Amino acid sequence: MPKEKKLFIETLGCAMNVRDSEHMIAELNKQESYELTQDLSEADLIIINTCSVREKPVAKLFSEIGVFNKKKKASAKIGVCGCTASHLGKEIIKRAPSVDFVLGARNVSKIAEVVNVKHAVEIDTDYDESTYAFGEYRGNPFKAMVNISIGCDKGCTFCIVPATRGEEISIPSNLIIQEIGKAVDVGAKEVMLLGQNVNNYGRRFGGTEEKIDFTLLLRKVSAIEGLERIRFTSPHPLHMDNAFIKEFASNPKICKQIHVPLQSGSSSLLRSMKRGYSKENFLNRCDKIRTLCPEATISTDIIVGFPNESDEDFEDTMDVLEQVRFEQLFSFKYSPRPMTEAALYEEQVDLSVASERLTRLQSRHTEILDEIMDSQLGKIHEVYLDELKPHGRIAGRSDDGKLVFVDGSEEFLGKIIEVKITKTSRGALDGIVV
Repeated sequence: MPKEKKLFIETLGCAMNVRDSEHMIAELNKQESYELTQDLSEADLIIINTCSVREKPVAKLFSEIGVFNKKKKASAKIGVCGCTASHLGKEIIKRAPSVDFVLGARNVSKIAEVVNVKHAVEIDTDYDESTYAFGEYRGNPFKAMVNISIGCDKGCTFCIVPATRGEEISIPSNLIIQEIGKAVDVGAKEVMLLGQNVNNYGRRFGGTEEKIDFTLLLRKVSAIEGLERIRFTSPHPLHMDNAFIKEFASNPKICKQIHVPLQSGSSSLLRSMKRGYSKENFLNRCDKIRTLCPEATISTDIIVGFPNESDEDFEDTMDVLEQVRFEQLFSFKYSPRPMTEAALYEEQVDLSVASERLTRLQSRHTEILDEIMDSQLGKIHEVYLDELKPHGRIAGRSDDGKLVFVDGSEEFLGKIIEVKITKTSRGALDGIVV
């Protein structure tokens, strides 16, 4: 019997990359058995699943390849996958010949084909995997991540994703339902639906067209017996119509946590970004969510220092922060990305100015977050406990997305339990089972 090979996989970036890594593991195991390892030196195969949304991860890639090449055993292979693979392609092997293969973000199903072909490069962003049935593998059996679409059509001027993941195609709803059903059958009570713009679902299919949108898909998913919680990321403010918000607010299986990516509070910058909505539109949608679902938590993304951002533009962003009081904030300084329109804009903001603005934004959000988390003391949350932690602890998330820790063991895994909050911090809550 052949010896089981060992796989070291590093996943960078978004939840879609995490799911892509799971798909790669499943596809490799169709061909031959791999055991996951955290020890780079014992791995037979090393995969770096890359992100290119910001500049820093790309800059680090080649130095990391060099480090990995020195630490790996002589026979081990290195593969570079994901979005950076899509946009650099053959350039990766030219600059780092130690890389054995390159696999783009739109070509995940081909992993078993390229792994044994020296210097193979598969980066076709027109390749359609929307009807491909991937093998089954999940890092956590108690929750499932499921892609509902691939690619993006939006063309935001700061974003490289359309160039690395191709045009947006929705995955047929019957395949989505089947995949979730299989996950539920082996213990998952929660699903995270994934897509670049999940609430644009149904715009285009690779094969037979369905008359379905995201709101209808949510209803179909919620009908799956045994599934208790539905999350999704990321919706786009442009497609948050009243029917969608009403479904979010009224469907008891949909967790009351929603990501509404702002990017900027300035209507003029939003036009320059080609986001398709204004500051007023954004605030209107958030107000609608708060009105129909007061218990909902809202998170967001913000870019500071976008080309031509003035002090007034930045103050508009701060104003939205004050009005919405986001429970979670992902904020970054703008970095020009290749193959994007904004990289060619002449009026780039000085990095020191962008840094000052980012510090101010994050500092104010920290104050808001402290107030929100402190208010949780003594409250009772229904927490889905799905992850063991050291020192006899177990963790999970409340319906509205807060990370909660309790004392416990395997007996609590996969259960939704009422927890009374006894201690608060900025990043998480501690509690006792009631």
